[in-house]
Amino acid sequence: MSAQSGALEAVERVLNSGGEADDVLREVVAILHERLGRFVRISFVETDGLSPGPAAGDESATTGFPVEFDRRRVAELEVGGEPTDEERALLERVATLVSPYALVGWDTGGEAWVP
Repeated sequence: MSAQSGALEAVERVLNSGGEADDVLREVVAILHERLGRFVRISFVETDGLSPGPAAGDESATTGFPVEFDRRRVAELEVGGEPTDEERALLERVATLVSPYALVGWDTGGEAWVP
């Protein structure tokens, strides 16, 4: 089993278990970080741009994957570096799967996300 397929299965288990949105998103970020060995963050769309949410790893230049719900961008899944084609397919799929959990009002008021 590849790291990507193992990561997708682990993410799907978390999503199928349900729970509070913030807990689910933290778990998804942790899984992706562990399986891909990259910085991972979910940032939420707010009126003045993206607001950083849960993250894991050492921050680096990121590649973003839009998280959309009803064709509206609600968040962005960010990963460090330039993902491979296989990683890109995984991350696009995860961005789709987590969209219902990214609908919460995550206004941090400029405060950093505290896990």
